[in-house]
Amino acid sequence: MLKKKLRPRIKARLRKMGLKKKLRPRIKARIRINKQILGKNIDNFFDWVKGAELVELKKCNTKDDPIRPELDNVFRRSYGRRIYGVKYMGEIHAVMCFAYTNEIPKNVDELDKFSHDAFLQSAQRDQNVGQIAIAYTVWSKKKGGGKLIVKEVFKKIKKSNYLNRLVTLSPLTEMATKFHSKNGAKLIRVNEKTQNFEYKVI
Repeated sequence: MLKKKLRPRIKARLRKMGLKKKLRPRIKARIRINKQILGKNIDNFFDWVKGAELVELKKCNTKDDPIRPELDNVFRRSYGRRIYGVKYMGEIHAVMCFAYTNEIPKNVDELDKFSHDAFLQSAQRDQNVGQIAIAYTVWSKKKGGGKLIVKEVFKKIKKSNYLNRLVTLSPLTEMATKFHSKNGAKLIRVNEKTQNFEYKVI
């Protein structure tokens, strides 16, 4: 009686073992293919990161801006404000917009006013525009683009002989908090509708 009960189980176990033997080569092949794909993706990523360059832009597609699409290119280029992009193989893959001020703004109205004031002061005194670079929007079309543009802009500011702070005017979102925190920025102020992070310029 016991033998009769055990036989179906033994047969099922043997069938399962046979199936495993058949599946093993397929699993190994799939692992090899996945490793190759992963390796290729990593190579492609490093190729584009190494080949990318930071360029100043005369305009950007404001519709692509997920943070402040309402700000037109006239605003982004007035009173010493700048648009920077990460360029690779003739295409712009990430964008960051700046205003140069002498104070940290809490909102776009203050950003406009402070950058306007800094621009007029610099014109009167024949100096560079503002000592603080305020990054008020950033977006990326390619994986790693956001992190790369922060890194490249950071290097540019460190080389500057007049800019001493890199501060953001970021939305109150978890995505913005994670992005800047991951890239080494410190939260310095939470406002009514925005937050300011600072990247330490040494």
